[in-house]
Amino acid sequence: MKSENFETIAIRTQTERSLHKEHSSPIYLTSSYKFEDAEEMRALFANEKEGNVYSRYSNPNTSEFIDKMCLLEGAEDGFATATGMAAIFTTFGAFLKNGDHLVSSRSVFGSTHQLLTNVFSNWGVTFDYADLDKPQDWEALIKPNTKMIFVETPSNPGIDIIDLEFLGDLAKKHNLLLVVDNCFATPYLQRPIELGAHISIHSATKYIDGQGRVLGGIILGKKELIADVIGFARHSGPALSPFNAWILSKSLETLAIRMDRHCENALKVAEYLEKHPKIKLVKYPFLPSHPQYEIAKKQMKQGGGIVTIVVDGGIDAARKFMDRLEMFSISANLADTRSIATHPATSTHSKLTEEQRNEVGIEQGSIRLSIGLEHINDILADIEQALA
Repeated sequence: MKSENFETIAIRTQTERSLHKEHSSPIYLTSSYKFEDAEEMRALFANEKEGNVYSRYSNPNTSEFIDKMCLLEGAEDGFATATGMAAIFTTFGAFLKNGDHLVSSRSVFGSTHQLLTNVFSNWGVTFDYADLDKPQDWEALIKPNTKMIFVETPSNPGIDIIDLEFLGDLAKKHNLLLVVDNCFATPYLQRPIELGAHISIHSATKYIDGQGRVLGGIILGKKELIADVIGFARHSGPALSPFNAWILSKSLETLAIRMDRHCENALKVAEYLEKHPKIKLVKYPFLPSHPQYEIAKKQMKQGGGIVTIVVDGGIDAARKFMDRLEMFSISANLADTRSIATHPATSTHSKLTEEQRNEVGIEQGSIRLSIGLEHINDILADIEQALA
């Protein structure tokens, strides 16, 4: 039975059953595959026939995960990587060459910033940052050698939003690749490809797994673009392991129900903290006070599970709040079933200068709250006693 419903696709898309007629897909822990004869081996390596030749290239578990994500994201093809950062590196590596220029949102994950400043700069790739809240400035940064626009929306950790249809039109006008890091939203809340993106990237470590167990990433887009990604990845080797692919594919079966609860809890936390006298600022896409609230409502189904706050009193107040939390975990991760508190200025974005952090709204009092699936009363109670 074919379905267009997200939940059914996530649950019922799976690898063809073997002669054992297993109900749930098995784990294919094999590095290589047997060929029927020499001609089949030649045809597979010549890409004249589809099939598995080596698990660095493909595996039944990674193929199932990719197939599901393509259906959920509205993509034609994809490649699964060992981590989210491997997905970003592979995308940059596949499409950017010496002399190319990139326009990126200023609000990016700390490791993405390091790739741009310390790795691809050595390859002769240049870049300019643009602010998500100043869309009028983006076109002016495009140069004759600009190849790509890269954006996180919602951003990490500032939870800033940009209109993806606007960027899609801009990319089309200048014949550029639009690459969107869709990690915070997931395909359940936002589908960038339908809004004009050419490539959608996920750190599957986050909400796709959603339980803090495994690392993974994925790159999704049109078949001809993913062919370039696969060509680069087959030889650079960032492939996702079959076991992790199996976990992530199973995790997709509960993505919709988990995201509904993450979003429900996060909105209640944001509404509570917005009224708290010790909180200087609350950023959450579905709060009417969010600067890009109307855009978020237009392109996202719900607001996501991340709430970023600024505690009044700077770093001392932020540390005191985090140290007093009893149920929340202090971790650099996010998107777990467990609620997590992170101080970006001294962890995920610590390699940025103070000026660079200020430019993207990361203050010393900023805390990123990843709101989990615990009962909302317990989440609010822990926040309340920590602020008391």
